[in-house]
Amino acid sequence: MSRTTLRHPRPVVAVPSLVAALLLALVATVAQAGTASAAAYRYWGYFQLQDAQGSSGKTWTFATKGPEQVTPTDGGVEGWRFAVAGESDMRTPRATVTFDQLCGGTAAQSGKKRVGVVIDYGRAADTEDGKQPPAPVGKCAVVDSKATGAEVLAAVASVRNEKGLVCGINNQPATGCGGEVKEVSPEAKATDTPVQLAAATPSAQAGQAAADTKDEGTSPLAYVAILVVLAAGALLVVTAARRRRAH
Repeated sequence: MSRTTLRHPRPVVAVPSLVAALLLALVATVAQAGTASAAAYRYWGYFQLQDAQGSSGKTWTFATKGPEQVTPTDGGVEGWRFAVAGESDMRTPRATVTFDQLCGGTAAQSGKKRVGVVIDYGRAADTEDGKQPPAPVGKCAVVDSKATGAEVLAAVASVRNEKGLVCGINNQPATGCGGEVKEVSPEAKATDTPVQLAAATPSAQAGQAAADTKDEGTSPLAYVAILVVLAAGALLVVTAARRRRAH
């Protein structure tokens, strides 16, 4: 909103109270008009989880660059939020989590980095058709150490891009890209309520353990047990044969 500076002619003289009241009313009208005309859009916002100033906690910070220009660090947490928002009412992911909560169970790999990702599909009021979107989810991306924010997101979700913009994540929404919203509903203006993340994707470590179990097949102890049973059976057969010969 542009700032209007009122300049008094020289020499300065007292302004009658009626004129002063009219000037204040004019400034208020201009301010309200500027607020009413502030544009709102329906889009995916991109965030990073940072240390909160003056606190030991974390807070979401809006990314000043696009995901193609950002290289997340190992141990970082990226966030995506779909919402109807403008410059003055930024909507952040409604779940705040730690890297350990998202990637603590995922084994580190040489030449790779682990980056936590929170995807918040927003509220029904944020969607164009008013339907309830999926619940927010948390995932752990294991990507090349030089991977960008765009590549991190692509590692854990399907992404629809248009003209360099992230327009849809996991088909939410299926069409449209950052369209202007001329009338923001009261529901869309309502304050966000924090949410809990849906169950995260099983960790790579857990998945590897399952794969190892499958690949190993029958364990060595099982083979020993089988051999013991076979030996006992063979001994019974030999003993029975000797008895028949003795008779």
